[in-house]
Amino acid sequence: MAAERCTHAAPVLSEEQRERLILEHVGLVRYIVGRVSVRLPESVEQEDLESAGIIGLIKATDRFEPGRGVKFATYASSVIRGEIMELLRSRDWAPRSVRRRYRELEGTVAELQRQLGRQPNEEEIRDSLQLSASDYHELLSATASMAVNSLEELMEGDESAQIDEDGLPIEPSSLSEDPAEVVDQQALKELIARAVDDLPDRDRIVIGLYYQDELTLREIGEVLDVTESRVCQIHTQAITRLRTKVEMMLDE
Repeated sequence: MAAERCTHAAPVLSEEQRERLILEHVGLVRYIVGRVSVRLPESVEQEDLESAGIIGLIKATDRFEPGRGVKFATYASSVIRGEIMELLRSRDWAPRSVRRRYRELEGTVAELQRQLGRQPNEEEIRDSLQLSASDYHELLSATASMAVNSLEELMEGDESAQIDEDGLPIEPSSLSEDPAEVVDQQALKELIARAVDDLPDRDRIVIGLYYQDELTLREIGEVLDVTESRVCQIHTQAITRLRTKVEMMLDE
């Protein structure tokens, strides 16, 4: 006779608790959409992203178990972002020409990193691509949408964002049951930190202000005394350098 699987009834949120959580975290949806949308082409409607985000918020509310030891906002952020990314993937929002140009940019940066043994400066990247300064900046602006697959996704190994096969947050204590997974996550974080330290000063500042201090591109522009569009270009360049560097380190 097969042994019965031990289960326990998960706490169920009342309708009142559920509605309160949704209302209290609508701003979280807008915040995540705002950070994603600044790197997307104008053809992507913000209302569509917000609708997907709200669906994610509702799913998070329906699945959330308070006893799992994860804050609702932490769990909801992961589910909201997942719904938005799924929408973007289904829409194939980036034209082939943009994807091709971004792959060319990444390939060029990666090759220069291997040849030089360091991060290439902007002039070296431009020369390798045979582009003028204005054309290179246009390339960064045109491919900025590809940065949606950026440091945020690279960091999704963070235990707070992990969910099980039922779409529920994994308790932090249960993560330690798989030492290899924990080591891999920690190793990835250390690689990213090392890659960030290897960035040129301006790129590193933009990454820090955007991902750590959570400033908008406009606010970063005010700090650096440059236009918002220029910050967007620097962000694209920084992410390209960072991603190629991390991938190279993973291959070592």
